Amino acid sequence: MKGGFQLSSLSPFESLITLAFMSKSFKYPFLVVSDGQGNVFEIPELYMVGMELQNIKLPEKGELIPLPEGSDLFKLPGRTAIGYDPERHEFVEVPEYEGEPVYPTAAFMAPAYVQYYRSAYNTLPDAPRLPLFSYTALGWRDEQFFVAGKRIDFDRRQDLALVDLNLVQRQAQQMRARYSQNRLVHHLVDNCVCRYGCPAARNFVLERWECPVPTSPVCNSDCVGCISQQPQASGVTPPQERIAFIPTPEEIAEFTVPHLEHAPRAVISFGQGCEGEPLLVGDVLEEAIKLIRQRTQRGIINLNTNASRPDVVERLLQAGLDSIRVSLNSAQPDLYNAYYQPRNYSFQDVLESLKIVHRHQRWSSLNYFIFPGLTDHPTEFAALARMIDATQINMIQTRNLNMDPEWYIDLMKLQHLSPENMGIRNWLGHLRTRYPWIKFGYFNPPREEMKPEHFRNQR
Repeated sequence: MKGGFQLSSLSPFESLITLAFMSKSFKYPFLVVSDGQGNVFEIPELYMVGMELQNIKLPEKGELIPLPEGSDLFKLPGRTAIGYDPERHEFVEVPEYEGEPVYPTAAFMAPAYVQYYRSAYNTLPDAPRLPLFSYTALGWRDEQFFVAGKRIDFDRRQDLALVDLNLVQRQAQQMRARYSQNRLVHHLVDNCVCRYGCPAARNFVLERWECPVPTSPVCNSDCVGCISQQPQASGVTPPQERIAFIPTPEEIAEFTVPHLEHAPRAVISFGQGCEGEPLLVGDVLEEAIKLIRQRTQRGIINLNTNASRPDVVERLLQAGLDSIRVSLNSAQPDLYNAYYQPRNYSFQDVLESLKIVHRHQRWSSLNYFIFPGLTDHPTEFAALARMIDATQINMIQTRNLNMDPEWYIDLMKLQHLSPENMGIRNWLGHLRTRYPWIKFGYFNPPREEMKPEHFRNQR
């Protein structure tokens, strides 16, 4: 025993350890663990560390920020925490502290933040699969938590500090009464606001910014990390249920037109976490967009989608769709297929949809899932560069992958991927240098942020 904690061998990691540059002037945050009873505390003899794939890293000063308000902390059961011992100059496992078992912890960062490193731990046999969240490296120093990440979008539309929960509840019931016959409004109020606390749905009832518009109960992907539908064999429970009906075009237009007319920085978005793929109800969306644009030209009509049906994307653009956001875990077709498990469409269809948006001179974004060690690997960077060159997208929205990291590594067969990644911070820098017109962020932008400099060979 040393310092009250028990050390264990790190033999499974020894060939993978890479130590980041260590600043002598910077006070590194301490390792944070859980006692398994709802309490977390620091181990002052050890520093926090993070992981990229299976590589353990000591974060640099510029890769650490105070824990954002609105973030959540998680205990990771069936796993052993890993920290850095500055006296022994090595990474160590910590199964116990002061004679009691301890567990790794992680942060699920608030919206608008990108993860640099995931929480570092060793998984024990028969450990349960982690729920569908992202798990960011967490530390403690000078009376505050630190995480390995960065704010990527300074739009505050989902900042918890701007949410008055009592006002949300009052406004939700008023919205429900105002649209007493509208099934979709009832779904947004009863499920999204009151049951799930959805930030976008809260903004809808507060009549501001981006309004969600779920429409499709069906999907043509079997995404492994789907947050609205999971097979029992997956071992995880989806955090929300999928919408069970298809709204009519009039139901959609009834509440979205007032939102576009009166909300500041107004956006409405088809394609939400509580639904399947909206392109599969393309006829409904096409008619709804026409109805909306007959009544108002204000604001942005956006589509969050897997981009599986280029012909439907074309029709929606002709009807008045302003922007499209395409979800993507990888720009490499084999890795894309392994995660999305597409039915009756291909990766080429995704590319074609983005090319169509570019031809129509509309806004296109990637909803790009960030997974340190893969996202920033040279092979993935090269594949993403080819995709950008072919489609001329306007924006990359960075989304931390919400999935058990080791499940993802096994699924993608990433165990033997070479450890030559550039780091997420450097990855962002390389992309900004190579593609200076691309906007980086987290949210679907309003019209005010779709500036001419973000368009390539268009405006």
